[in-house]
Parts: sequence; C-alpha cells; structure tokens
Amino acid sequence: MPGITGIITSNPNEQKKRDLQMMINSMLHEDHYSFGSYINEDLGVYLGWVCHQKSFVDCMPIWNEKRDMCLFFFGEDFPDKDIEEKLRASNHKFDSRNASYLIHLYEEQGDDFFQCLNGFFHGVLIDIPSKKVILFNDRFGMQRIYYYEKEDTFLFSAEAKALLKICPELRQINNKSLGQLLTMGCILENDTLYNGISLLPGASLWSFKNGKHHRGQYFNRRDWESQQSLEEPIIYEKLKETLIKILPRYYRDSESIGISLTGGLDTRIIMAYTSVPPQTVPCYTFGSMYRDGFDVKVARKVANVCQQSHFTIRIGKQFLKEFPELAIKAAYISDGYLDVASGAAELFTNRKAREIAPVRMTGCHGSEVLRSIRGFRYKLVDSSLFDDDLKGHMVHASEIFNRNTNGHRLSVAIFIEAPFFNYNRMTIEQSQITKRTPFMDNDLLALVYRAPLEAVTSDKVSCQLVRDCNIQLANIITNRGVAGMSNSLLSKLRQEYHEYLKLAEFGYDYGMPQLLSQIDYYLAPFHFENLFLGWNGFYHFRKWYRDELSDYMEQILLDNRTLSRPYFKKGALEKIVSGHIRKGYNYGREINAALTLELTHRTLFEDI
Repeated sequence: MPGITGIITSNPNEQKKRDLQMMINSMLHEDHYSFGSYINEDLGVYLGWVCHQKSFVDCMPIWNEKRDMCLFFFGEDFPDKDIEEKLRASNHKFDSRNASYLIHLYEEQGDDFFQCLNGFFHGVLIDIPSKKVILFNDRFGMQRIYYYEKEDTFLFSAEAKALLKICPELRQINNKSLGQLLTMGCILENDTLYNGISLLPGASLWSFKNGKHHRGQYFNRRDWESQQSLEEPIIYEKLKETLIKILPRYYRDSESIGISLTGGLDTRIIMAYTSVPPQTVPCYTFGSMYRDGFDVKVARKVANVCQQSHFTIRIGKQFLKEFPELAIKAAYISDGYLDVASGAAELFTNRKAREIAPVRMTGCHGSEVLRSIRGFRYKLVDSSLFDDDLKGHMVHASEIFNRNTNGHRLSVAIFIEAPFFNYNRMTIEQSQITKRTPFMDNDLLALVYRAPLEAVTSDKVSCQLVRDCNIQLANIITNRGVAGMSNSLLSKLRQEYHEYLKLAEFGYDYGMPQLLSQIDYYLAPFHFENLFLGWNGFYHFRKWYRDELSDYMEQILLDNRTLSRPYFKKGALEKIVSGHIRKGYNYGREINAALTLELTHRTLFEDI
C-alpha cells in the first residue's frame, strides 16, 4: 500500500540517502504512482512518499507560505466545508482539490490540528525553526506505520518491506505473531509478523528533536466511551441529520468516484442519502463466474432506482489464468498479512475497479458501527500441518483474542477489528484505488457511542434510515432477504431461504466436511458447483485448488524450498497437498495458509 517512508537519525550520511531510495523503490507497485523524496540533513530527516497520481495527497511536499514548515501526508481528510473558507479569510493560499490546505490548518490550530483531522491518514510534520519533526497517524491506526529503532536511527514506513529491504536482521517471522495470523487473520497489540518491527499505535503524536523523541497521543477512546447516552428516538433523528451533513464530504473530489455497491444495507444507506445527478457516479459489484449472486442482482436494482450505471466485475477464467502472478504480488504488497486467495482476488477486482473510477466509495464498517455485527473470529486451523512450537502459539492466540475483544462493543469494532483485521484487505485495495467509507467519520462515530444498545443491535434503524429517505430503495430486499414490502411471514421465509443458500455455499466451499468433499471429488463430472457456488461469494478456492490451480499448488508447495521451511511438520505438507488434489479431501484453508507463508518467505526474505 502506498504511503510515507523514512529515516530519522542523529548520524546523517550518504548511506542514509541510498537506504531511503531502496525503501521508496520497494513500495512502487504500479506505474500510475507518484513518488518523491525530501532530505534535511541538518535535522537528520530522510523522507520518501508514494501515492496515486492526481489523488488528494499528490501535492507533496506541502509548504507554508514562509517555507519554514513542511507537511508530508498520506490518506485523506474529510473536514467541515467551512474550514477552507476560514483559511482563505486568513489569507492562506492553497488548492482546494488536494491536501495543500492542511499545513495552513496546522499553523492556525497548532497541536489542536491533529484532533481536527477526520479520516484515515499518517504524516510527518517538519518544523524547521524549532528543529522538530512530528510523526503522527489517525486515531484508529488505519493508515499503518511500521517502525524499527536501532542505535541512533529511527526507521519507519507504511510498508514493512521497506524496513526489511535495508535491515536484513529483521527478515525473520515471529512465531507468536504467526500463531495469531493463522487463527485470527491478524496480529493484535501493535506487534507485527517480523521480529524487531512494531506498529505505531493509533492517535500517535511522536516528536523528534536533538536526537531524542517524545511519544505522545492526541486522542483517547474513553472520550467517546464516557459520553452520556441518548434515547432511541433522539439518536435516530440525529443519525439522519449527521448522514445528511457528512456524506457531501466524501464526494468532494477532483477525481471521479465509483460506488462499490453490494446488496446490503450499508451501501443502500449511502445511496439513499446521496444527492448526485443521474449517470454521474458509476456503481459496480464483484461477482462470481458461476452466476449473478444476490449482491449483483440487488445492487443492479439499487443502481437503476438511483439512475446510475452498474457494472459487474467478475472473477472467472481470466483471474484463474493470472492467479500465479496475482498471488505473488498480493503476498508482497500486503507484507504477508492477507492470505493469497483473498489477496489475489482483491488485487484483480480493484484493478478493474480503478478502470471505472480511481476513487472507490464503500459501505465498509457500516454493519459493525450501526448493527454491531462482528466478522472478527478466532478459529484454530488444522495444527497437524505445523511444528509444535507454532502450534503452541496458535493455541495461545485465543487468550490474546479474548483479552482484546472484551471491551466496549463499538471500541472493539473500530479500534481493534478495523485497524488490525480489516486493514489487511485494505492494503491490497489501496494499492490500486483510493478507498473511502463514511461509516468511520468522527462525527458519526461520536454519535453512535451515545446510542442505546437496542438501537444498534438489529436491522431496524438501518432499514428505517433508508425508508425515510427513499421508499423505492426500501422496497428492494437486501442480499440477506431483509426489508422490502412483504408481510412479516414472507419476510421471515425469505430470510431463511437466503440464509440456507449462504450456509450451503459455505458448506460446499471451504466448510465442506471431509467425507462429503471426497464424494464431491468423485462426482466432479456432474459439476455440482453450478448449484451451490456464487450465491454470496465470488471466489471459490476449495474447488480451484483441487482442479484449475492444482498444477500451480504442486509446483510451489512441493518444491524442496517449501518443504524445508521450519513452520511445517515433516511430511505433513505433501500429505495435505496430495490429499486435496488427488483424493478429494478438503484442505483448502491449510493450503491457503501454506501458500501464503511460502510466497511471503520468497518475496520478502529471498527475492527482496
């Protein structure tokens, strides 16, 4: 994922310049990136940046009028519309289409500037007169910063690979962290996959001056948690007011915006409260090669009601042909954090999305914020594949999971699940497009913290928000069979039907029991996948690993390099690969984990 990378040191020298260039080069994943560097040897600062061309931050470095303060910023900010007016009234000059106003906002607000920021971001502020450097990030930690300290040098980067590139001593996977990644899909408590590398906590405000640094914080989640609660009718009215207020912030852009439309309630809310002319905001949905699933069918209806175009970005034969290249690149871009199956699919679909529009509006985090739905789980993977030390760490990961998910419902969603679990997918997405969601807006979140539990633990409020704004959209059932105008009995039956198809698809794909998987293997000529797959998901790797991608699986996983890795028990990997491909067993999850580990090892340790 693009972002900022750099070195802060009390010992500037020529090697630091060479190191910085290698760090920048390691983050140049696509031809459409802009990049550059800034060096101030008096302050011991070596900075680089990588971003999408013509994006909000394609204007670095950002100087004030006196050119004694400089800002490097990655991500986006969604301020109130009167901010620009106030800055212009103070005679500041800037381009309203990009981030150039931010340095002037800092001049006016001082340290309160960081509290004013609204979005996912990280940045570095250079204050030349005071000889101070400030490193900061958003209050959730969504725009990640990895860092490593050694001797007189502080190294940091949006991507861990930039640190691995110049510090060979870091190229070793931490088994405690790997145990978490295999069972939770993420690593908690600001640890990372690599020994010696840590994560900058959310809301960090770290200052460096004269070889010393102070670790501060500009926001505490308890400020939101301690607010007085409001009654449901009041919350509901304020939710409507807030959505009307904040949504225009997310459409202010010089680039075209596309809406990643699903069949659910979250993008439906966005569409209901969005006021744009017809045929100006293209919509698209990711779809399966086997059929138009519920997401595609419902999204197409929603786009039609809103008089916007709709496209289906389908994962099919082209994706399977490109999978070897996509998998390697996904492992590299995500620093090994996202499994290669999901990563390759996200890379493929978001490349297609960029062809429609470089900015992707999504409903991400809406279900967690408005309906308390949690997709973050601990699940023990088949440990017979892994060595005993790693197996122990996988079991211990459950304690870490419980410790971090035992807090305030909303805080767990936005300060734990979002920056640690959901971030992994975002690394791939943001390597291709600029991703947005209004459901992590500061104003909206501060309000939802005041909601009574009954208002944010069901579909009721979300459905009513749509109904009060656009009755036509409310009449379209969701991909889960919710809403619509039918009576309660029909609605209940419809939801049961959708849930049955969802469970049947999962049961046929990753969740298929071993006995049924073997039966399906022998019945493959009858193509039962055409009955079960594509209703809800759009990629299906249990079958693909067995059939279309089997040669590639064997080539990578049965290679002597792979078989000699310390993570796997001797003989276990051959048994799993052979069992899945030639005997019909379901080892899709284990194969996915092994493939991700191997491609991570190759791209970040050996081929770096």
